Amino acid sequence: MSQEKPIIEVTTYSKDTPIGRPDIDGRAGVFVPSETFDAGGNATIRMGAGIVGYGNPDGTLTIYFESNRFDESSLHKWENKARKAYDRMVMGAPTVSKAKMNASMLEQVGIIDGMGIHLKQPDRLQQWLERSNALDTAPANPVTLWKTK
Repeated sequence: MSQEKPIIEVTTYSKDTPIGRPDIDGRAGVFVPSETFDAGGNATIRMGAGIVGYGNPDGTLTIYFESNRFDESSLHKWENKARKAYDRMVMGAPTVSKAKMNASMLEQVGIIDGMGIHLKQPDRLQQWLERSNALDTAPANPVTLWKTK
């Protein structure tokens, strides 16, 4: 008699996850680390980072992130960090703030495009920023617009 294996890995890679690097103004996912992500053991993605990216055909995620490592005042707010990472991604700019990760390490909480950020799970972003001791950087609303049609 065969035993069923328990499901031990969950991923948020779904039909809502944009596939392939977007063009300028294109859609990308907004992510926060999942419970399986070890922030202490990860030297690249710092606490409170804005993380954006897209899905790859192999089921992984390519992400771009901004942690404001040099404490620029214009990057204090989380949405400005996410926007900076998004701009690097759509421009294909060379950066070390890029990674290919297993999708189970991140949770998609919204969408970013050339118009703004739309958070579908603002509470998960709040948890990430609270864990990062960066609640003062949180967006005021689940929708942040920087451009209108």
